[in-house]
Amino acid sequence: MIPVRETAERILKEAEQCNPGAWGDHSRVTAYCAEKIALACGGMDPEKAYVCGLLHDIGRKFGVKHLGHISDGWHYMKDMGYDEVARICLTHSFSVQDIRDYIGRFDISEEEQQELKAALKDIVYDDYDLLIQLCDSLAGAEGVMTIEDRMNDVKRRYGSYPQEKWDRNLELKELFEKRAGKGIYEIVGCAAGRN
Repeated sequence: MIPVRETAERILKEAEQCNPGAWGDHSRVTAYCAEKIALACGGMDPEKAYVCGLLHDIGRKFGVKHLGHISDGWHYMKDMGYDEVARICLTHSFSVQDIRDYIGRFDISEEEQQELKAALKDIVYDDYDLLIQLCDSLAGAEGVMTIEDRMNDVKRRYGSYPQEKWDRNLELKELFEKRAGKGIYEIVGCAAGRN
């Protein structure tokens, strides 16, 4: 189950009041990209794509955390009954389905890490998991970025970016371009990415 758009937007606004920051606008850009790409691909629900993109980082409501935002968002959405969004909160940072590839601090207990590992292992990624992973790698707080610019931004802030994850994000871009029959940057309106 997912909330309707208006409810999702209210949830995000309330969360931003608890922990203001650029993450809210990043979430809005992710939602914008997800809706546009879902529309271009056909066979996907653009409303679901938007809502999942909007709430993928909702765990940031609970403070400045790294891996903790994934655990917090996953639990928060499950507790609200939004299992499909909870799933996205869990999967969005793991284009390579391995918790060890997380970029940032492991700021949760070993028990919480094991819980995330077990849950992640049991998931077979669907189109929405892959779409939000892609859109997360397109979304800056100030607008749409090229994947390379976004990954380089993350690399500057955190000191590294795993090559396997970098390559996987580019594969996701190609996958959705094939489905849509046009370039991702054309779909989402990123002039910097057009050749």
